[in-house]
Amino acid sequence: MLKEKIQQLAKQYREEFIDIRHHIHAHPELSYKEFETSKFVQEKLQGWGIPFEIKATTGVVGLIKGKNPDKRIVALRADMDALPITEANDVPYKSQHDGVMHACGHDVHTTCLLGAAKILNELKDEWEGTVKLIFQPGEEKNPGGASLMIKDGVLENPKPEKIFALHVHPGLEAGQLSFRGGMIMASADELYITIKAKGGHAASPHLTADTILIASHLIISLQQIVSRNNNPFNPSVLSITSFNGGNTTNVIPSEVKLMGTFRAMNEEWRFKAHELITKQTIGLVNAMGAEAEILIDVGYPFVLNNEELSAASRKKAEEYMGADNVSETELRMGAEDFAYYSQQMPACFFRLGAGNKAKGITSGVHTPTFNIDENAIEVGMGMMAWLATP
Repeated sequence: MLKEKIQQLAKQYREEFIDIRHHIHAHPELSYKEFETSKFVQEKLQGWGIPFEIKATTGVVGLIKGKNPDKRIVALRADMDALPITEANDVPYKSQHDGVMHACGHDVHTTCLLGAAKILNELKDEWEGTVKLIFQPGEEKNPGGASLMIKDGVLENPKPEKIFALHVHPGLEAGQLSFRGGMIMASADELYITIKAKGGHAASPHLTADTILIASHLIISLQQIVSRNNNPFNPSVLSITSFNGGNTTNVIPSEVKLMGTFRAMNEEWRFKAHELITKQTIGLVNAMGAEAEILIDVGYPFVLNNEELSAASRKKAEEYMGADNVSETELRMGAEDFAYYSQQMPACFFRLGAGNKAKGITSGVHTPTFNIDENAIEVGMGMMAWLATP
C-alpha cells in the first residue's frame, strides 16, 4: 500500500534529512535574505530531477507530476527564514551566523518539505495528480513572503485546489500531530507610536510636557481598548513591547517611541480597534500637552483552516500515525502568513510535535534555546507526503 511505502521511505531517509536539517540550521538567513537557503533547496530539487522556478526573489516552487497530473493539484508549503536571535544551544550544528537563528523551526519545515518531495517523486507512478512545492521567504516579517509569492503567481499555472503546511510545536511530544478546523491563529498588526513635546531639565518638569509620563499613561490606557470595548468571548491581544526615550538621568526627552502588536480573530473588530487605538493615542497625548504620530502597519489576516479538509486530514493522520497520536490543536494568538493562502483556497495548517520532556527539549519557539527532538523529521516529511496523495 502507498501509506506503507511512504512510511518506509521516511524511515529510510531519516538520517539523510536530519543532516539536511543540521545544514540549514547552521546557516540561517533573515527574512527576504534567504539566498543560500534558496540555492540549497534548488540544488536538492535539481538533484532529484524535480523541475522548479523562482518566485519573489528567493522563493522556490517545484512541481511533481504523478499519474493523470491534471486530475488534482495540491500544494505543500514551507517557510525558509530565520530570526534575529543569538543561539544559546551547544550543539554541533549551532548557528554559524552571529545574531541569527532558526528559532521558529523553519529549518525543520524546509527539511520536511524537501523530504516529502523526494518521497513523492520516487512514488510518482503510484499516485494521481500534481503536487506543487512552495518554499517561501519572509514568514517572520511584514508584508509576509506568502503575500509576495501570491502576487508573483505562485497559485497559478497550475492552480492548486488545496494547500497544506505544518509548524513545529515544542509543547507537543515528537511523534504526535494536532489538527483544528476553522480559525486557528490570529491576525497580526504592528503598532508604531511617536510622542513629541518640549523636553527639558528633569528638575523643572513644569516647563516641559513629560513624554515619559505621557507614554506611560498611554500604555496603560491602551489596555482598556481590549478590556472594555471588545467582547470578552472574542480573542484579542494588544501588547506594547518597546519603550524608547531618554538617555540620561536629568533630561526629560522631547521624543518617546513605542512599538507593539495587536492581534485579533475577527476582522470587523480588528479594524474597529485600529480606529480606537488611533483615537485614544492622539486624544490622550494631545490632552497632556504633546503631539502623537501613529502608524498601524496592517499585517497578516487570521489563519482559517477549512473545516472539511481539516477533518479529512486528521482522519488521514490517524491512519498514518494511529489515533492516539493525533489530537486537537489549541487556538493560538500567534500569527502566520500562511493565512494569505488560507484566504485563497481550502487550507490545512497542522502542528508537528517536536518536544521531548524526558530529554529536556521543552524550549518554546522564538527563544535562544529552542530545539527539537529530531524524530519529528521522519514524521513530518512522511505526513506531508501522505496528505498530498489522494
